[in-house]
Amino acid sequence: MENISDKGAVFRELHASTFVIPNPWDVGTARLLQSLGFRALATTSAGFAFSRGLPDGGVSFEAMIAHCREIVGATDLPVSADLEKGKGDSPESAAETVFAAAAAGLAGCSLEDFSGDEDRPIYEFSHAVERVAAAVEAARALKNDFVFTARAENFLHGVPDLDDTIRRLQAFGNAGADVLYAPGLADIGQVRTLCAALEKPVNVLANPAFTVAALADAGAKRISLGSKLTTCAFGAVERAAREILESGTFAFVREAMDFDRLQEMFQPLD
Repeated sequence: MENISDKGAVFRELHASTFVIPNPWDVGTARLLQSLGFRALATTSAGFAFSRGLPDGGVSFEAMIAHCREIVGATDLPVSADLEKGKGDSPESAAETVFAAAAAGLAGCSLEDFSGDEDRPIYEFSHAVERVAAAVEAARALKNDFVFTARAENFLHGVPDLDDTIRRLQAFGNAGADVLYAPGLADIGQVRTLCAALEKPVNVLANPAFTVAALADAGAKRISLGSKLTTCAFGAVERAAREILESGTFAFVREAMDFDRLQEMFQPLD
């Protein structure tokens, strides 16, 4: 298994070209995704919460860090973490979040400008920038390489303002963030405009309107799946259950992953 500093350096180097980073929600999916050939993994706060029967945002910071540590231990790939807004609202808590992430063995993490308060969902601009600057300072103080991603959450929380999103991400980049991310962009034109306005690598959340080739052409360097693999898995279970309840049949088994393949994949690691 590579050491932590190697993972951080490898993760940073991946951003030189466009790559897809999938989001496992447990040890089994982490090991499956590694076996398929992906070069890095990222946690999903929503996916992990759903796997615990909780809503997105319903997992404590301590539980999320423990989950990150478990995913890191399950793979020799670099792992970045979706840590929502982190330990708290202050710049100091943003720095503490980065230190905790690094201690868990992560190669990077992201922090949002979503406050968690749906009445005032997005942090005031200067406060959001101060949080990013504090997180960057913490990342630079680490012994090992660490890729910090700053997220502008406007499009996920009722503020579909591309100009403000670009302004925020430009400020986050100027504050030292390594990667910039605005989840929720709906069309390739928005992605192209965003990427053209930013100097740092851009992460884009996949949606059915996009392809890897189109996102690469638009300038995106990292493509993440967020909770989409988790919701896909829940959808498959729901369809199977409805078939049983409504038709009394078991045709869904034909689409299942082979039992023996899983049995072999999940043999204890040396």
